[in-house]
Amino acid sequence: MNNAEHISPLGRGLLNRRDFMRHTGLALGALGLADLLASDDPSAFSGKTPIRPDIDPDNPYAPRPPHFETAAKQVLVIFCPGAVSHVDTFDYKPELSKLHGQKAPFIPEVTFEGPPGNVAKPFWDFKPRGQSGKMTSDLLPHLGALADDFCFLHSLHTQTSAHPQGENFLHTGFTMEGFPSFGAWATYALGSVNAELPAFVAINDPRGLARSGKNNFGNGFLPASFQGTDFNAKNSPSNLNRPKAYSAADDRATNDLLQRLNSKHLERFPGDADLAARIASYELAGRMQTSVPAVMDVGNESESIQREYGTGEGSDLKREYAKNCIVARRLIEKGVRVVQLFNGSDPSGGNGITNWDSHSDILKTHSMQAEIMDQPTAALLRDLKRRGLLDNTLVVWCTEFGRMPFLQGNGTGRDHNPGAFTCFLAGAGVKKGFSFGQSDNFGFKAAVDPVSVYDFNATILHLMGLDHERLTYYHNGLERRLTNVHGRVVEGVLA
Repeated sequence: MNNAEHISPLGRGLLNRRDFMRHTGLALGALGLADLLASDDPSAFSGKTPIRPDIDPDNPYAPRPPHFETAAKQVLVIFCPGAVSHVDTFDYKPELSKLHGQKAPFIPEVTFEGPPGNVAKPFWDFKPRGQSGKMTSDLLPHLGALADDFCFLHSLHTQTSAHPQGENFLHTGFTMEGFPSFGAWATYALGSVNAELPAFVAINDPRGLARSGKNNFGNGFLPASFQGTDFNAKNSPSNLNRPKAYSAADDRATNDLLQRLNSKHLERFPGDADLAARIASYELAGRMQTSVPAVMDVGNESESIQREYGTGEGSDLKREYAKNCIVARRLIEKGVRVVQLFNGSDPSGGNGITNWDSHSDILKTHSMQAEIMDQPTAALLRDLKRRGLLDNTLVVWCTEFGRMPFLQGNGTGRDHNPGAFTCFLAGAGVKKGFSFGQSDNFGFKAAVDPVSVYDFNATILHLMGLDHERLTYYHNGLERRLTNVHGRVVEGVLA
C-alpha cells in the first residue's frame, strides 16, 4: 500500500481524534483475538461456523420469511468501482461554473493524491430530464432519460478515501477484509426462490474483479453457502464444465452417487455447517449444469433486444457488458435473490482504462466508462420495468465515493471525495423522480440530510423486509451485523 493510502479522510495526513479512536479500537480487537486463541477451552475457537436455527444445513437456500412484508423480493446492485464523479453526472452545481478556474477558499491544502488545483465546472453540460425536470449531465444521456424512475441520494458520505477500503465499507460495513457482503447477509436472511440457480450471483466486469476482489461478494464469517457465485456472459462458472469423455447420462449417474456419499458423510458430522455448505454448493453446481447455460445464451434474444442493449455496437467492452446486463435481467426473471452487476475492475487486471478512477484526463476516462455503462444499463432498467419485474425488484446503482469539485494539481483529473457522493435507487418500495438530501453548493461535503453508508445499507435491508438491527450473526464473541452498531433507515426515500 502506498503512503497516500494512509492519508486521513480529511485529506491532511494528520491523525485526528476520530481516526485515533478507530485505529486504537482495531488494536484492542487484535489483543482480544490473541486472548481468545490462547484460551484453554478448545471450543472457544473451534473453526465451526454457527448457523441460524431456522436454516436447514442440508438446504441452506430454502426461502425464509423476512422480518416484515415489503414489495421488494429481489435486489439488483449495479456497482461502478473507481468513484463516479457526482458533480459531472447527477449532482448539478451551478456554483462551480461561477467559480471555474479559481482557487476557492473551501479547497483544502492537500487531498488524497496531494496539493489540489482550482475549481472546475462540470466537464459535461447538464439538462432537465423527464417530467420531474431533474438536471443530469450529457455524460449519461440514456440513464438521464429515466430520471423520473429514480430516487437519488445526494448526501452520501463515507469513512475512507482509499478504493479497496471504500469498496469494503460500501459492501460489508467495514473497511477491513473478512466481513460478509450485503448479498451474503440478504441471502443468509432470505434464502432463494430458485433451487436451480445460486441465491446470489456476482456478474463481474469483462476485465476482471474490482479492487477489493471477492470481498465485494464474499460471505466473510457467514456460512460458505452464502458467498456470491462469480460468473458473467463471457465466462461460466468453472465447476460446470463436464469432461468431454463423459456423456450427460454418465454425469448424472456420477452426481447421484456423490450425493449419496455426501449424505452419508454429513450424517457422521451433524451440525457441521461448513461441510453442509460445501455439499450444498456441489449439489447446486450439478443442477446449474443445465440451468446456467440456458441463462447465459444471450444470442437467442430478439434482434430488437440486442439493439436496445447494444450487444452489437460500440467497443468490445461495451458489447460484453451489454451481454452481462441481459444475463442480469434473466437471473432476476428466474428468481435469483441478489444479482450484483459490476461496471469496472481493478486497474492491475488489464491494460488501459479499467474503471471510473479519474485522477487525470477525466474527460477521456469518464467518457470511456460511460460509453460502456450508459446504454446497456438503461436498457436493463427499461426491460425490467416493461416486464413488470421492478414491481418486486429493488435496483441499487452505487459507487464507493465521489470526486472533488476542483481539479488535481495536474489540471485534468478530480481526486477522491469521501465527503459527498450520489447513488440512486429504483423499483420496489422507493419514490420515483425524487431527490433526497443535498451536498453543499460545490458538491464538496454532504450538507442537508446527510446519509452515511450505514444508513444506506440499513435502508436497502429495510426495503427487502429486513431490520438491520435484528439481522445479526454471533462471531468471535460479538453479535455482528452489516451496519455494525450504527445506521438508520432513510424514511424520506420510501414510497
